Amino acid sequence: MSVFSCLNISATGMTAQRLRTDIIAQNIANVNTTRTANGGAYVRKTVVFGEKTSGGFQTALSNAMKGNNAGAGVKVIAIREDKESAMKRVYEPANPDADEEGYVTYPNVDTVTEMTNMIDASRAYEANVTAFNATKSMALKGLEVGSK
Repeated sequence: MSVFSCLNISATGMTAQRLRTDIIAQNIANVNTTRTANGGAYVRKTVVFGEKTSGGFQTALSNAMKGNNAGAGVKVIAIREDKESAMKRVYEPANPDADEEGYVTYPNVDTVTEMTNMIDASRAYEANVTAFNATKSMALKGLEVGSK
């Protein structure tokens, strides 16, 4: 694996974690949004990651048979709405967004969960930065070897 491949893998990880952080921040910002442009309450979003491959199935199979299991990084496959967790219903009959029973539907965003995910994303970003800097340092040391 070349130095540039290592740098690229770390860069894809940083890009993916930055997008994850942006989505988490969007969730937190909309924790009390009861009405969206589509109608209804805001629905929590999650990011789905996958392996970034350089080629199709045949290339992956060929590399696996050669013992070269190194990937090409990470990519974002999708940003999905969380339909599994329940929306919060609060009795507020004076609220203009209340239904006929007086309940307002609030987003399924849990601030504690989002903050935990934010810490996880920032730590993953930091790990990618550390790997990037270590690779860069090794490359620079390799260049110094030839100059002395």
